[in-house]
Amino acid sequence: MTGREPALSPAADPGARRSWSEAFASLLRKVAGNAVVLAHLPAQRRVAYAPRARIEALRDARIAAAVRHAARSVPHYRDTFRRLGIDPRSIATARDLGRLPLLDKDELLADLDRFVSETRSGRASIPFVSSGSSGKSARVHHDRRSLLANIAYGERERSVMVKLLGRELRYREASVGYPHGTIRKVRSFYQKATSIVRPSRLDLSVLAPFAETVERLNAFRPDVIVVFGNYLAALSRAVARSELKLVPPKVFVYGAEGLRREVRREIEATFGVPVISYYSAVETFKLGFLCEAREGFHVHEDLCHVRIVREDGSDASTGERGEVVISNLVNRGTVLLNYRLGDVASFADGACSCGRTFRLLDEVDGRVEDMLEIPDGRIVHPRAIWGVIKPHAEVLQYQLVEEEPHAYVLRLVTRAEDYPSVAPVVAHELEELLGSGARVRTERREKLAADRSGKVRLVVALAAADAR
Repeated sequence: MTGREPALSPAADPGARRSWSEAFASLLRKVAGNAVVLAHLPAQRRVAYAPRARIEALRDARIAAAVRHAARSVPHYRDTFRRLGIDPRSIATARDLGRLPLLDKDELLADLDRFVSETRSGRASIPFVSSGSSGKSARVHHDRRSLLANIAYGERERSVMVKLLGRELRYREASVGYPHGTIRKVRSFYQKATSIVRPSRLDLSVLAPFAETVERLNAFRPDVIVVFGNYLAALSRAVARSELKLVPPKVFVYGAEGLRREVRREIEATFGVPVISYYSAVETFKLGFLCEAREGFHVHEDLCHVRIVREDGSDASTGERGEVVISNLVNRGTVLLNYRLGDVASFADGACSCGRTFRLLDEVDGRVEDMLEIPDGRIVHPRAIWGVIKPHAEVLQYQLVEEEPHAYVLRLVTRAEDYPSVAPVVAHELEELLGSGARVRTERREKLAADRSGKVRLVVALAAADAR
């Protein structure tokens, strides 16, 4: 016999057949995903400049479709329409939505599955978990088609980036985020479901030390840095104090946490580059965005209907601050109509100088959280704390308070029978995260106190508590 065996053909090799089959299935999946994106792509950049009548007609058509879908296939809304004696066909405009009751997070959390569509797209939808400004996590499902369409809808925000960068493609983007966060889960889905061209990207962890992150950013030299709002503010302060030296990008993009206008201006003065933001939530991936003029958040009115309501649930006037209430008009997984998001904002009076005709939200008071300064020099972002809490479903709410340097109390809202088993485990995991010498004691609470805006500060740092 000769020394080499003849190679098996793919037809004769089961492993090769399996590999070819998987590759072909992946190709078909990406072709189908690309088709969905391309079907939604036309005119996405122009829709923000459309006449008001056109925007309102598109919004109302999606409201009517979302309501009919909810009444037909979502248990909570099917029962609601029946109980209130409302014909779903009579809810056809933004004004009509006011006839439906407001939905708060407690009602959603009482039975999350009752808000998920029973259709095939609902059953195959992908779950995402929010951390929530109330300290309560919610599981929200997004159907695959709306996730793919979200790529096309992103052209509205990307048009801002194109104007600021001066080019369409071939830019470098660095993202400083939570390793297991929603954004990275969405990106993972996109990589498997499409072959869309993406920017050259560097993903960094918000858990890494500031100095290490800055060193890697300076080596990569990104055109765009995407980061949490509070993290960006802390980074800017460190650079302003000459503690770190960051080669600035051409644009900063922040999300997940709000920044006041004066803080954005301080950051822009420190780095000499524009700071923009995408306003989103797990409950609705496209809510609003800051444009190149940065005069307010343009609302994606045809994708997410936004109301601003007073404490009694009535609609606030233009310029009057109130609670943000949303209706996600494109998701066919978890359906939320008139949902109290927990943020505080107001509609701005007048149009933006950029020429877009979407309604403008003035400053948005979103999630309120502190950064923890650890003796070993690290800055621990609240998302790192959330990363420890997230796997423990027994924890209904939490708040970590720094009582003295490197000593903390963890307030937990759990069922009485769950507390003895989950509290020591979570405390130990937090001590490991916070480093040598950290002490975490726990307290069980029936509820957590909210601040004046109605939010729970999930992480309270010692320096911030003293300042307040």
